[in-house]
Amino acid sequence: MRTRLLITEDDHSLNEILAMHFEDQGFDVLQAESIQAAQRILSSTKLDLVLLDQQLPDGTGLDLIPRIRDTDEDTAIVMMTGQHDLELAIEAIKRGAADFIHKPVNTASLTHIIDRVLENQRLSRKVNALQTQQETPPINADMIGGSAAMLEVSKEIALSAESHATILILGESGVGKEVVARLIHQHSGRSGPFIAVNCAAIVDTLLESELFGHVKGAFSGASESKPGKFELANGGTLFLDEIGELAQPLQAKLLRALQEQIIERVGGTREIQLDARIIAATNRDLDAEVAAGRFREDLRYRLDVVSITIPPLRDRREDIPLLAKGLMERIARQIHKPAPTLSDEALRILANWHWPGNVRELENTLTHAMVHARGGVLTPDLFNSLIPMAAADTALPAPHAQPLRTLDEVEAEHIQIVLRHTGGHKGKTCDILGISRPALDRKIKKYDLHVPN
Repeated sequence: MRTRLLITEDDHSLNEILAMHFEDQGFDVLQAESIQAAQRILSSTKLDLVLLDQQLPDGTGLDLIPRIRDTDEDTAIVMMTGQHDLELAIEAIKRGAADFIHKPVNTASLTHIIDRVLENQRLSRKVNALQTQQETPPINADMIGGSAAMLEVSKEIALSAESHATILILGESGVGKEVVARLIHQHSGRSGPFIAVNCAAIVDTLLESELFGHVKGAFSGASESKPGKFELANGGTLFLDEIGELAQPLQAKLLRALQEQIIERVGGTREIQLDARIIAATNRDLDAEVAAGRFREDLRYRLDVVSITIPPLRDRREDIPLLAKGLMERIARQIHKPAPTLSDEALRILANWHWPGNVRELENTLTHAMVHARGGVLTPDLFNSLIPMAAADTALPAPHAQPLRTLDEVEAEHIQIVLRHTGGHKGKTCDILGISRPALDRKIKKYDLHVPN
């Protein structure tokens, strides 16, 4: 069924241009040039989306938003305005608009916004259907946690898995972004493989070939043609981790691949059709990266059709017992030892630590403890060298009992502790923190940390 779009814009030329653009995109377009004309359409027609100008001859778009919501609260609204007014944007969102764009309208950016709004609308409808049927999304939440926050993530995984939309997974390092990406792939119904690429772990000069492949003779050492990750993920899912680290020339090539669904190998001229679902992830604030000129705004829109944010472990401490149990069972299989249990005091230590490295740090800490354990119970002494709280009173401080610190201060202190523990060995430090070597080097420079010799 075609998406039904109402364009409410009093500039006749702009209204016609937008109508032709979205008709070409497959929309069923209706047009109005005043609030009164829009209301007549609203009273007789079921709409999926309204593209709404702020300044109209007989009133403002802000005034029309509540009337649209009263007619059908499921209808999505995107506001347009020539005013660069933050308060106006906030008020539009508060009244029920899904998004906001400034004039002059860039049709590519507007299309990205509408794609995202309609995808969110589709997922919302599916959530409502699930709730009406009192169904539980078919995701094993035990794999990533049982807290309310992670159950919400599980629901988002279930609802977005079968969509072909590009997904952006947000969250700090170590929260489990790749785990979520793999779960999406497993429930997607796609028969092809899951291919993961860490954009921060490969130097820029090699990453282009890694992603897009190359032909024989494309550069020195290219003795034979080689397919890239896009081709290898054919029919499946390509997971681009640390997408915020991608250099701008590669951002342009990735944008073209996403827009046109084709790639070319380095040094080649043959276009290759894509059939890979793209999931990207980052621990960076992409809006800030766009504002700083380090990340393309059009690529950011292309990636963020559907977004899933994974909360840090410190914000869902109730997941720690469940996570620890599952991790210990998996680690036990890897090191060929029986799965241990945690003493009450050891569990209290784990639950009270703030885990700047998140789930990955928890896994590395448990691995270290299990390797050095002499019995079937993990006791507090096994964590003393890794978790400073184990050596002190592990009770959480009372509110305002000590000055609250920023996340950067906590992270800097923890990295310094681990560097001292490893004697400055960066490889071991990366293993414990669960971050890449380039990421560690950046943080050492950022916080001006001392690396023991």
